[in-house]
Amino acid sequence: MPEQTIAVNRRARHQYTIDETLEAGLVLTGTEIKSIRAGRVNIAEAYARVERGEAWLIGANIATYAQGNRYNHEPTRTRKLLLHRDEIAELVGRTQAKGETLVPLRLYLKDGIAKLEIGVARGKKAWDKRRTIAERDMRRELERETKARIRL
Repeated sequence: MPEQTIAVNRRARHQYTIDETLEAGLVLTGTEIKSIRAGRVNIAEAYARVERGEAWLIGANIATYAQGNRYNHEPTRTRKLLLHRDEIAELVGRTQAKGETLVPLRLYLKDGIAKLEIGVARGKKAWDKRRTIAERDMRRELERETKARIRL
């Protein structure tokens, strides 16, 4: 069964320079995974943090499950991330020493299991963002010109 992307944090690549990506599992309840499979997730405002040797996803909004009853979950609760101990130790060093942050990039299902792609990122300055936009526009213009030449 191939990967099925559920939610993408498009703002993350605009606001941050992504240095490295990691795959993490999520500790979820039954109604949360049902809501994720229905695609009712928003990770745009979310971030990850390492506290007391454990990684946590904070601010992700997984909507309540429509058919859920009194056992339904809280939409924005803090969720534990499943990473190897050595990965967590490396993340602690990078986030404290270098001033980098952990940003969720993509939530997807892999073999029926919810996974989160986390980026180790540095915040972009305003001029970095403008440069990125200018490079993207130049690339688009170049592609348009090459397509026009091919048609002739």
